[in-house]
Amino acid sequence: MSQPSVSQSSFRVIDLIRKKRDGGALSPAEIEYLVDGCTQGSIPDYQMAAWLMAVVLRGMTREETAALTHAMLHSGEVLDLGFLPARKVDKHSTGGVGDKTSLVLAPLVAVGGLVVPMISGRGLGHTGGTLDKLESIPGFRVGLTVPEFHRVLKASGCCMIGQTEKIAPADRKLYALRDVTGTVESPYLICASIMSKKLAEGTDALLLDVKTGSGAFMKKEEDAVFLAELMVETGERMGKQMAALITDMNQPLGRMVGNALEVQECIEVLHGGGPPDLRELCLELGAWMFYLGGASKTVTEGKQLAEQIIASGKAFDRFRQMVEFQGGDVRVIDDPARLPATKHRVEVASHLAGYVTAIACEQIGTACVILGGGRERKEDSVDPAVGIVVHKKLGDKVSIGEPLCTIHCHSDAQAAPAKQLLEESYEIMPTPPAHKQPLVHRVIYKGQF
Repeated sequence: MSQPSVSQSSFRVIDLIRKKRDGGALSPAEIEYLVDGCTQGSIPDYQMAAWLMAVVLRGMTREETAALTHAMLHSGEVLDLGFLPARKVDKHSTGGVGDKTSLVLAPLVAVGGLVVPMISGRGLGHTGGTLDKLESIPGFRVGLTVPEFHRVLKASGCCMIGQTEKIAPADRKLYALRDVTGTVESPYLICASIMSKKLAEGTDALLLDVKTGSGAFMKKEEDAVFLAELMVETGERMGKQMAALITDMNQPLGRMVGNALEVQECIEVLHGGGPPDLRELCLELGAWMFYLGGASKTVTEGKQLAEQIIASGKAFDRFRQMVEFQGGDVRVIDDPARLPATKHRVEVASHLAGYVTAIACEQIGTACVILGGGRERKEDSVDPAVGIVVHKKLGDKVSIGEPLCTIHCHSDAQAAPAKQLLEESYEIMPTPPAHKQPLVHRVIYKGQF
């Protein structure tokens, strides 16, 4: 962790708050002083909260955003994966409903000759978390030490863990403050938070999956594009190969929503099956990871490689190996029926005939949270067995009484509030939607592909 220099010692926090409040740009030294002071506890929370609010109201320059990311990144440990000769590449998603691609991508890309060191998060609010999905596999350990992380990476080329205490500690402190002071939504602060954690992995390249639509945090596409461009530029300033895909979240990705159910669906994709949209997005993201990591000369070639690896069964074998190395029970990988499951099912039937023209996707995620499959607060526990299977998606024809989705729960009483929310989530009209939204809305990349 960096220590304040002699020149930094002359800074006064109140002056830096005023400077940002009045629309000024802070220097890298001033930002480093604030981040160090927050991390070490020498700057009180109320002053950092005031500065964060000034950032929300006044914004930051690209240079300030990069400086904030750099300071947060170096507030703790930056992993050195130089002992692994292959290039290191990761993917980050801004989160959505049924967004489970990481479980497919890590082993898929590792089989292609790259190293995938994934440090992931838990679900909060209506979005699911990769760590919660993995922990629905009995015995799976996400809290590995750094030496254990290194060993698994060396053995299987991929490893999926949670943020350690030593990685970007400034982010944990700042995020806790943002969470209770109404300052989460700033794209500059979001960028620094995401990128400081991801760059601490020691990767050479990073692909961003930035969701947009009714089930995303960024509901408007222009907001998603702004954040994506900000993160790509910030990563490039740090010397990383970067690209971002703006992808659709106007409906759940795949058919399964809920932790064990989503693991089951990922296993289907690794066997060459699964829902078309989930399978296609995994191939697109995998193609870009191969391209950014130098495993393919073009994105098209990367997609062909991804298809070949899935078809060969090697991606499934690598996933099984990673699960075993991280303490998971591989019997549930070989037989997904062994995953945690509920005995009770409740169907949500359509009251209308016609076509699905809109889905309030965020409400689908909220319904899963209500069942116990997610958390409203960080300290909440998660039931890995509950969830929702979506039968009807955008453009699908539906008859009266036909199931829109099925709730996996423990009782009718538990399902009742979720059922009402799911019924209200579907818009059904006499004619199908005029336009089908593409899975990938656009690509943010400065080079040729």
